[in-house]
Amino acid sequence: MAHHTLKNGHDRFTDRLNRFPQGAPPSKHLRRILELLMDEREAELLSLVPIRPFTAERAARAWKTSVADARTVLDELASRALLVDVVRDDGTTYVLPPPMAGFFEFSLMRVRDDLDQRQLSELFHEYLNVEEDFVRALFADGTTQLGRVFVQEPMLPRDDTLEVLDHERATEVIETATHIGVGLCYCRHKMHHLDRACDAPLDICMTFNSAAESLCRHGHARTIDAHECKDLLERAYEHGLVQFGENVQQRVSFICNCCGCCCEAMIAARRFAEMRPIHTTNHLPEVDRDACNGCSRCVDACPVEALTLVSANDPVAPRRRTARVADDACLGCGVCVRFCTRGAISLRPRAARVITPVNSAHRYVLMAIERGKLQNLVFDDQLLASHRAMAAVLGAILALPPVKRALASEQVRSRYLARLCEKVEAG
Repeated sequence: MAHHTLKNGHDRFTDRLNRFPQGAPPSKHLRRILELLMDEREAELLSLVPIRPFTAERAARAWKTSVADARTVLDELASRALLVDVVRDDGTTYVLPPPMAGFFEFSLMRVRDDLDQRQLSELFHEYLNVEEDFVRALFADGTTQLGRVFVQEPMLPRDDTLEVLDHERATEVIETATHIGVGLCYCRHKMHHLDRACDAPLDICMTFNSAAESLCRHGHARTIDAHECKDLLERAYEHGLVQFGENVQQRVSFICNCCGCCCEAMIAARRFAEMRPIHTTNHLPEVDRDACNGCSRCVDACPVEALTLVSANDPVAPRRRTARVADDACLGCGVCVRFCTRGAISLRPRAARVITPVNSAHRYVLMAIERGKLQNLVFDDQLLASHRAMAAVLGAILALPPVKRALASEQVRSRYLARLCEKVEAG
């Protein structure tokens, strides 16, 4: 099943991961992570599957084996959350998730005895928190990013002065999901193994829809209903956690409840603030300087250090300080509003509305265009010499300065995006 080449299976799988728009830069730490999660044969097989969803029949052709044998391997990989299997009446479709949000997180969403989770956590920390290439590729390349922030709904003004669309509400994601699961927070679980975790709730990582169904079926997440999920959301609000979810309007697959100290997204938001690594909400906090007493509760609560205390320039009380918001760094989450005991902070609309991709296909195409990887989505079958050749040709064309400028224009992206999304969704 599958032939060997000069490259090791894990190296070939790394090449496969780097056809994703977000990428996974090669590293000795990545290599060791993959070796813990899969053996070399499994890595080589996974290196041959398409980027888009595929069937056991498609895998069997790629692996030159029977459909029954391919399905056995696929089901085993799905049972370990290296694949997501979507079961429908007309059959099962498999998807190789990206490393994040994907099989990295899935490996720590529950306590497992088939993995050395301490060693894995140490490797994740080195690859994500010490090295910079992966996090930069994940959060700082392009203008369309993996995730977005949801506003804390109880902190919205009650006078309807802010327009809040349904897809901007975490409660709407919960209420419309076909399946809901909850698991351990990957970030805090990782830091727990490093003896650096905070005391924020651990069993609070939410998954939805087909991803939740697969993860729950294989025991990586626990099935819950919408009522329990809303209770968890309220618990996250009370602990000052930020809701960071998939950057799509429809069929959101995850919402993480992030602390500022452990969570990768919040760390990236601080480290690469000028690159806008996370899509913000459409809101910004506004400080009433007369009401603010400079207590610093909002400053301490902000997970991305977007608030500071500055002089109030009060001639009567020259030492008085007040909070100031750095709009460019602010996520618009509303955590600061909750922690202000004087009602001195309220939310207001941003000057320009933040645009959220419609669905995962829309986001993937946007990310691929921006990161110079559109050819990998258009010509996805790396087993075919014709696809490899056409991908190389298209990649060279897309790298030309005039073409890159044209693709960056809203007119061109609007004209061709819908058709490309249809192709990606069709598989």
